[in-house]
Amino acid sequence: MTNEQEDTSRGSGLTPGNEKPSAPTLLDYKEVVGPAIIEELTILASHVGNQSIKMVNSTAVGGGVAEMLHRVVPLLNELGIQVEWEVIQGDEEFFEITKTFHNALQGEERHFEEDVFRTYLARNEDNNSKMSFDQDLIVIHDPQPAALISWHQNRRNRWVWRCHIDLSHPNRQIWEFLRPYIEKYDSAIFSSALFSPKLDIPQYRFYPAIDPLDNKNKELDSSYIVNVLAKYGVPRDKPIITQISRYDPWKDPVGVVQAFKMARKYVDCRLLMVGDKAEDDPEAERILERVIREAGNDPDIHIIFLTRSIPTEINAFQRASDIIVQKSLREGFALTVSEALWKKRPVIGSAVGGIPAQIIDGYTGLLVHSVEGASLGIRSLLTQPDFANKLGKNGRERVKEEFLITKNLKRYLLLLLALDRPNKKTIFLN
Repeated sequence: MTNEQEDTSRGSGLTPGNEKPSAPTLLDYKEVVGPAIIEELTILASHVGNQSIKMVNSTAVGGGVAEMLHRVVPLLNELGIQVEWEVIQGDEEFFEITKTFHNALQGEERHFEEDVFRTYLARNEDNNSKMSFDQDLIVIHDPQPAALISWHQNRRNRWVWRCHIDLSHPNRQIWEFLRPYIEKYDSAIFSSALFSPKLDIPQYRFYPAIDPLDNKNKELDSSYIVNVLAKYGVPRDKPIITQISRYDPWKDPVGVVQAFKMARKYVDCRLLMVGDKAEDDPEAERILERVIREAGNDPDIHIIFLTRSIPTEINAFQRASDIIVQKSLREGFALTVSEALWKKRPVIGSAVGGIPAQIIDGYTGLLVHSVEGASLGIRSLLTQPDFANKLGKNGRERVKEEFLITKNLKRYLLLLLALDRPNKKTIFLN
């Protein structure tokens, strides 16, 4: 069955009671990470001094990059770093092209005609003409705006390319096209050492992070969770297996449906597939159609397509689930894994991209390599509840140590310090 929900309050921060709270301040995170972490951030910011950053990406809503920037930007500003966030503009043709770039960089084999590259560069040039880049540090996110660097060769500030996708096996043609632009940057940031290609510029590793105080991750009343499931017609009469991700071929939603059908031959359960689309992703509807065909008329498979998702509802879906699945074929990082682990939910994830950084197999979750492996993982966790609970508890501690937004703030502050001292292997702070 399929539900589609239209919501125009994306990014509004609405609570279940439809009240708009003030955004959390840095001090609000003390209760989560402890006062020592907040004090450390304040000390680092004082050494960074009066500096500015401009963040540039391709969408203000949808996907992990936009979600992180919505919190990183105001918190860095609170620390005294002047941060501006701007989104590039493009037509449907441009975002169709950049989506094919994304797929090719993650390994899809295809050939690109020269006019595709000309269109891509023309849209980047057009965006560049409408933007200013006066900040001390310019951070360009992912391939869509990567060529903006071309018009800033005699710059005085520093430019960093932040890549959030899996570059372990890129399509050769697209990488040969993009690499000369990337090597014009002062440095590049990747989410995993596995993604780091050979480049003639310095590289840094930033894990993505979740915001524990965001509507998607904060604690919820049980009554709200019950109401959300009722709204979408999902009974709680049997264990719920859930995957929450965009309807993207690399998330392998069809494979999740297949794994569920195999597992249900042995354990009774329901499958909940929840997904939305990013503004720069024209492919979602086509993938959704494939998932619906694979599910057929199975009453235990609930397919929900959110044209604009509500963070508290995503939170409720995760908290209502007995198992969270992230069966990606390629993956930049998959923040949905950290979100689920933060809620102490056992997670089954593919051993690709940044997922193994979050899931230590058998300790904070289960890593799998196939549809059959995912099916076996579902059976194993549903028949061993104590083991499943242990994975969830260990997973929360792993997220607290490495994947919270405060750690991301620290990495940006350290990046500013490192770029100010390019020849220093060790930086001493007095």
